[in-house]
Parts: sequence; structure tokens; C-alpha cells
Amino acid sequence: MANWFECKVRYDKTMENGAIKKVTEPYLVDALSFTEAEARIIEEMTPFISGEYSVSAVKRTKIAEIFRDDSADRWYLVKVAFITIDEKTAAEKRAVSQILVAATGFKGAYDRFMEGMKGTMADFEIVSISETPIMDVYAANLGGKKEEE
Repeated sequence: MANWFECKVRYDKTMENGAIKKVTEPYLVDALSFTEAEARIIEEMTPFISGEYSVSAVKRTKIAEIFRDDSADRWYLVKVAFITIDEKTAAEKRAVSQILVAATGFKGAYDRFMEGMKGTMADFEIVSISETPIMDVYAANLGGKKEEE
């Protein structure tokens, strides 16, 4: 199971009008520790950023799974409640999970999520779908190849 860390990278970005603005952008990295997450985001960002930059924050996330789409340009967080029935008390229990979905829009995020959940036997209910500011997601690099979700 992946451990996802949100890393915020602060750097000077050249805007469309030519102005230089200091921005902080969040990225998601699969790592075993905070130290590895920071090292991985530095390794991933170095080719794309010219000039100085810094990792301003690293925090662990509660993302359980990621549904990728290489043609998508935005990331949506889907909170889903898995519904189970306690056999002894016949009470309904809900376990909320967070799933990150790549999509081009809100409807695309819903469709991509439903496609990813097709083989699921468990009953579930979507609690919310919201767009995130996450710029990109970097999976674990195992044996030289990117891990596919």
C-alpha cells in the first residue's frame, strides 16, 4: 500500500505576462518517510525548475487509492463511504476513504471514479467530490520503472 505525502514546493514562476511571481504548489509523492518524500520531490522537480526553490512543507495524507488518467489535467478528491452491516447488531457502519481521481472536469471525475469502482463488491456512497490544487502525482520508482496504480 502506498504512503502518499503532500509536498509543497516554493519557487519563482514566470507568469504569462512575463512577470516573476513567487508561488507555492502542492505535489503528491509516494514515499516511506518524510525524509524520502522530500528527497523524491527534489529529484522530480529539479529538471523542471530553473533557479532556487525550496520544499516548504511535507505532510502525510489519508489518500487510500489513486485513479489515473494521463489525458487529464486536474486532480479531484473523492470521499467515499463504504457501507457495511454489523451482523450482531444489524447496525449500518460507514468507513470513509479518500480516493484521488485524475480528470478534466467534475463529471469526468465522477465517471472515472465509477469506472474504477466497477469490480467492487462493497456497497458505497459518494460523500463529496472536490477539485484539489495538486499539480502532479509521483508514484514510487521501483526498479527503475514507475509504479502503475
